[in-house]
Amino acid sequence: MTDMNQKHLHTAEDGVVRCWWGQDHLDYRDYHDSEWGHPVVDDFQLFEKICLEGFQSGLSWLTILRKREHFREAFVGFDFNKIALFDDDSVACLLQNKGIVRHRGKIEATINNAQRALDMVDEYGSLAAYIWQWEPVSPEPHIGKGEYNHPIPSITQTSQALSKDLKKRGWKFFGPTTAYAFMQAMGLVNDHIEGCACREVVENIRKSLERP
Repeated sequence: MTDMNQKHLHTAEDGVVRCWWGQDHLDYRDYHDSEWGHPVVDDFQLFEKICLEGFQSGLSWLTILRKREHFREAFVGFDFNKIALFDDDSVACLLQNKGIVRHRGKIEATINNAQRALDMVDEYGSLAAYIWQWEPVSPEPHIGKGEYNHPIPSITQTSQALSKDLKKRGWKFFGPTTAYAFMQAMGLVNDHIEGCACREVVENIRKSLERP
């Protein structure tokens, strides 16, 4: 383990070693341990994360985590078949929902993206089949200016290409940084730091995963 990795690990009072970001709130800890990096091949779960990453823009992920159940209720379990049918009245209703982030552009982008997801299912058979073709074959270097203070990238060549391709297909609110955060969370990469208790767990799940 490198010194860079070591200083970005944290041992909590439960004795478990975690990535540095999983230490501040119990919500983050649970998300880090049970979800982040675990590979997902369910279409609606993948679509949910795409949408929530978009809603997070300008906010903390903790804010979104604490509103997630409200989002799931408001967006019918992120079933894009149903969201694609939302209309102006649906948008007006969502803008009154205090349980979610009431941002017209992000709400309308979610409806647009649901329609684009249907296009993708027609072309690829599933959203998962499209998404998992972007799994990197090897770790990728950082992209961007300045020095990074942790060993995990925020943008990679693959996330740039994924974002560009989705934009070309008409998707909204999914830039290259958002794309890489999505890839991390959905298990297309395993960015639990070496030494984190979850890294080997996630890697074993990835090895046995039947990819779409």
